[in-house]
Amino acid sequence: MTTAPAAADTIIQHFKDTGTEPEDYDLILTGDLGALGSRIVKDLTWEKGFDISENHVDCGEIVYKVIEKEFQGGSGAGCSATVLNSYILTKMNAGLYKRVLFAATGALLSTVSSGQGESIPCISHVVQLEV
Repeated sequence: MTTAPAAADTIIQHFKDTGTEPEDYDLILTGDLGALGSRIVKDLTWEKGFDISENHVDCGEIVYKVIEKEFQGGSGAGCSATVLNSYILTKMNAGLYKRVLFAATGALLSTVSSGQGESIPCISHVVQLEV
């Protein structure tokens, strides 16, 4: 299970709705897809004509070592909140980033539905930050 397709769809829709391109952002941040999900979101957006590979990074990749065998991060909410509210906002306040696209991700987990073999719905929302 990965939330990468939800993140990719949300990022692509944002570009279409706002008329922006990946290069309009200093950073496109997702959280938390981990190393594997990060590669998937880059591939999915590229397939739709948006190459985010130059300025995309994932919160899980910032917090955890990419070389870990699991290729995943941790809690999406924990990684996203930690990275955005410390690392990213500090860089924005210092003038290193002027425009950041932040696509948080999450899974609507249920022990009942997963126990019954049902799919796990995944969601993403996007916030554009500017200084």
